[in-house]
Amino acid sequence: MKILISMLSCLLCFQLSSIAQAPAIIPNPVEMKAGKTTDNFTIANHSTQVFISDSSLRPSAEFFINFIKKHYLLDLTLTTVVDANRKNVINLIREDPSQESLVKALITKQNPTQVVGLAKSALIIEKNTSKNPEKYMLDVLSQSVAIRSASPAGVFYGIQTLIQLLPPSAKPVPLQAKAVSITDYPRFAYRGMHLDVSRHFFDVNFVKKYIDYLAMHKLNYFHWHLTDDHGWRIEIKKHPRLTTVGAWRDGSIIGLYPGKGNDKIRHGGYYTQTEVKEVIKYAADRYITIIPEIEMPGHSMAVLAAYPELSTTPKLSKKVAETWGIFNKFNNVLLPSEQTFNFLEEVLTEVMALFPSPYIHIGGDECSKIWWKQSAFSQQLIKEKGLKDENGLQSYFIHRIEKFVNSKGKTIIGWDEILDGGLAPNAIVMSWRGEKGGIAAAKQKHKVIMTPENFMYFNHSQFLKDDSLTAARFLPLADVYNYEPVPAVLTPAEARYIWGAQGNLWTEYITNPAKVEYMLFPRLDALSEVLWSPKSKRNFPAFQERLKQQLRRYDFMGIRYSRRYVL
Repeated sequence: MKILISMLSCLLCFQLSSIAQAPAIIPNPVEMKAGKTTDNFTIANHSTQVFISDSSLRPSAEFFINFIKKHYLLDLTLTTVVDANRKNVINLIREDPSQESLVKALITKQNPTQVVGLAKSALIIEKNTSKNPEKYMLDVLSQSVAIRSASPAGVFYGIQTLIQLLPPSAKPVPLQAKAVSITDYPRFAYRGMHLDVSRHFFDVNFVKKYIDYLAMHKLNYFHWHLTDDHGWRIEIKKHPRLTTVGAWRDGSIIGLYPGKGNDKIRHGGYYTQTEVKEVIKYAADRYITIIPEIEMPGHSMAVLAAYPELSTTPKLSKKVAETWGIFNKFNNVLLPSEQTFNFLEEVLTEVMALFPSPYIHIGGDECSKIWWKQSAFSQQLIKEKGLKDENGLQSYFIHRIEKFVNSKGKTIIGWDEILDGGLAPNAIVMSWRGEKGGIAAAKQKHKVIMTPENFMYFNHSQFLKDDSLTAARFLPLADVYNYEPVPAVLTPAEARYIWGAQGNLWTEYITNPAKVEYMLFPRLDALSEVLWSPKSKRNFPAFQERLKQQLRRYDFMGIRYSRRYVL
């Protein structure tokens, strides 16, 4: 009997040792079952093929093939030829019920002895995927990998997970993906990240890299903050002075606001419309929608430096702002005149023609009303339109712009100040001054993107004593991770209007790409899990454990982050 027990114990030990530890995936998948280490999939140079079931999956396949080439120096082959007998293959399959026989043939023939276990779920084509088209299923076995989804985006997210199953080292021999079976889908439809390129300009190559970072973390919206007091960053052919004048400032304050002098260094740059199209295509291949922001009626000194006649003091010359204003009180704002509205409509027409996004962000925040109070034209307009006050004038301004944008088939997004004086009928609200604006908008049945400053502003310090100059507030990793985008005060019906959330990266004190990465990581990892993973699966200590592997991957990929996060 003792011999039998000993044999059984050894057998159990062998079985347990052959099962891999659950992979460290961020964001945490909805369902994941680790397989045996003996079932790991080996990626071999030249012989591993990537099969796509239709041409819509080509961007995902090419993304993966290029990633493997760049980081592991291995060449993979793309194929569209169906061959159920093929071994050493990564199958990317866009699902529909008509392909059920294809899926069964591929998986049963490529892994005949393993279908009963790990990949049993891979034989089922789900009939109803309309509720979450980004859902994907990933099965890694010794002879093949299968990534399946009803949408190309879902397959792309499966690719991002597959990458995290690979070792974060330059020359692993052999290169293996851990055996696993995953069913996964996002919690929120809107998963966003913002980048301010007005305070400091970043070139096209870095913007593309930034988009890659969002794609790695399964985010699907990039909020491109293109205009502000400190620089206009997009070519508008009908108004060239926006870039010849508005894209450049002659200096910036030194240190934290109010600063210790001015560095007198000319700073600027802008994106041509050709470059914008290039970036849009790059993002689209990664299933990221770019939302451009054109600020109005405040944060407009770059506009007014180029066209002072659009200000409340048209006879006074202006310059692009060189100091980081507080609530815009030092900077003039757009005059709500017909000339101004005609100008904005011409600008927005060019912007909307460039961006396929159904959403245009029009800012609307921190518009200092003192300029309208001191403007005879503005005060007369308030009387003519029967408006209550300057808040009513801002509402009138936003309503005018929304009506025009809607006429072009687009929807406006604005910061929560667009609630002041009455919310525009179809507007989407970004709630940044805490959650109050988002709650109010949701109760009015408007879509809401939660981005409260205390939890979602990545320009704030990561530590009480940070490694470099940052905005004065403090936003540790744990606070980002523990943020809940759906306020408890909302009813279930109201909560459905919380579309998602977004992290923001303002660049007053971020002057170069390395600093962007330092401020972004690993808080972007925390954000991705808040937006993707089920609320019930969020656990900060467990996240920190998984983060260790992610930081090793960042080292491997050459991504900068604070070394103080190395646990």
